[in-house]
Amino acid sequence: MGPIEQGTNPVSRQTVNSICASLPGAEVSDPWGGGHDAWKIGGKMFASIGAVTPGVAIKTDSVETATMLIEMGVGTKAPYFHRSWVLLPWDMEPGELRDRIFQSYWRVRTGLPKKQQAELPDYSPE
Repeated sequence: MGPIEQGTNPVSRQTVNSICASLPGAEVSDPWGGGHDAWKIGGKMFASIGAVTPGVAIKTDSVETATMLIEMGVGTKAPYFHRSWVLLPWDMEPGELRDRIFQSYWRVRTGLPKKQQAELPDYSPE
């Protein structure tokens, strides 16, 4: 078992990649090399799994929201990212993790130019 998938936590790199892959138009790449998974919609990142640190970084709507989540113990500051990003741990409840990844995806998707949004696969959240 690699450094990312530790113990018997309910969430793993594979789980996060599966969630992200299920989102219409989402694409993965390794822009920095070394085993990172950067998930993007329309060329803009909404989630990233590092090569070593266990967890997934997601974009929040603001620095204030990220700070609140960090203060509540939901996540930690995402290394190397803007302060509006939070690193969510593998031991997070899977449903909550799925919701937070979706919120990041939707935030980035709806922030794209209208023309670019129109070119993406249809998607209406539940």
